[in-house]
Amino acid sequence: MTKQRRQFSAKFKFQVALEALKELKTINEIASHYEVHPTQVKQWKKQLQEEGADVFNEQAAKQQQAQAGMEANLYEQIGRLKMEVDCAQGAPEKKVT
Repeated sequence: MTKQRRQFSAKFKFQVALEALKELKTINEIASHYEVHPTQVKQWKKQLQEEGADVFNEQAAKQQQAQAGMEANLYEQIGRLKMEVDCAQGAPEKKVT
């Protein structure tokens, strides 16, 4: 019989990490209150500290996504135009040896 790992929602992780950041209780007190391991609380706290600013950086993420879409369209257009030029020039087919 195998023990299944517990899965925590992002909201729960954020709540625990935020409480750890406030430092009103010790990591061990928080861990026992939420019934998780203290190491897990430390990891979530560290992750929130490192990646917390990205939450407010949503506009930059949207710009990157738009730019990636534009690049894909441009590469597709370049490929089509190159094929048209090759066909217009009557480029001979490459022989496979």
